[in-house]
Amino acid sequence: MPHRINPYDQALQQLDKAAELMDLDPTLHKIFSKPKRVLEVSIPVEMDNEDYEVFTGYRVQHNFNRGPTKGGIRYHPDVTLDEIKALAMWMTWKCAVVNIPYGGAKGGVICNPKKMSMKELENLTRRFTVEIMAMIGPESDIPAPDVYTTPQIMAWIMDTYSIAKGSRVLGVVTGKPLSAGGSHGREEATGRGTAITTLDACKHLKMGSEGLRLVVQGFGNAGSVTAKILDKAGFRVIATSDSQGGVYNSKGLDVAKLIAVKEQTGSVINYGDADRISNQALLELETDVLVPAALENAITEQNAARIKARVVAEAANGPTTVEADTILEDKGVFVVPDILANAGGVVVSYFEWVQGTQSFFWDEETVNEQLERVMHRSFADVLALHEERKVNMRMAALSLAISRVAEATMVRGIYP
Repeated sequence: MPHRINPYDQALQQLDKAAELMDLDPTLHKIFSKPKRVLEVSIPVEMDNEDYEVFTGYRVQHNFNRGPTKGGIRYHPDVTLDEIKALAMWMTWKCAVVNIPYGGAKGGVICNPKKMSMKELENLTRRFTVEIMAMIGPESDIPAPDVYTTPQIMAWIMDTYSIAKGSRVLGVVTGKPLSAGGSHGREEATGRGTAITTLDACKHLKMGSEGLRLVVQGFGNAGSVTAKILDKAGFRVIATSDSQGGVYNSKGLDVAKLIAVKEQTGSVINYGDADRISNQALLELETDVLVPAALENAITEQNAARIKARVVAEAANGPTTVEADTILEDKGVFVVPDILANAGGVVVSYFEWVQGTQSFFWDEETVNEQLERVMHRSFADVLALHEERKVNMRMAALSLAISRVAEATMVRGIYP
């Protein structure tokens, strides 16, 4: 069994490299290297067979000097505490790079939601909410959907929290259904942000968009929306995949049909008129743009030299290891880093939180216009630093984000 790369080690190595580059104050470096709070809970859940299973869940808050913490909750059998700590740190940088007033947090439960009924998922979610209730709240820590969690799960969290508080609290989570106080545009926001920054990257590199080949690893929410938007912009989607495998056709895939097949059968592998391809082989296809949109550590030092894309736009969190980053940079691959590329989700989560706390809701056109404005501005900020300091886009994004968190930390002071 191959050695699993520890994402928290990766996050710390990224922080170390950025800190050295920007000559970060050693005290701030120490502070940013550790999460502010870590909670591990056991979650007893009555299953459909009337037996009880006890699941393990986590909630980690990394830093809240710029505002309440923000971050998704994932349900996955491979969740680890170190993964959640890494994701919480990346959320701090993500919120700062797009300049919204949040710190970073993350949560997760070790479970396999694909093998659980809706009733079991509801029982799990409501009990997990009770266990982490002391940490979350609209002014302290605001969860959102992540891997294998949905708007329905967010609605259960909001309802459970609201029952405990005695009134409806819309701002406790984002990514809710519209009928439960959600925002227009939230479900597509991560993919839309990835598409916007991908188009900005191609424009910067003078690649255009018409006819560009696109490979998307992971055809979940973020991957499918990215593919749909870039397909409309003139890209040709030649391959995509999910956990069961992938499909490839050099002439192009019908994205609308892919979405329908995924919804109807549960996997893109049932798409006709295409060759089957493994997730690993898919990453190494000859393409103009590669979008890793699955889990961490997709591109490592083992396969980075075989990546043939000119642009890698990271819709997933942590898909490229530190070692792979160096290889891609040496190859001249332009990487739009995760904390920038996939920040559309947290941007529209912020919009949802604002709307919920004010009970004043925007239409979808307004949400998308505001998202586009923030993503274009953020890309331009990172690109300017990339060109000024002659560093890759990841180091530029991290330096910008860390400097903003550092400034807030110093202005507030370290008390007592």
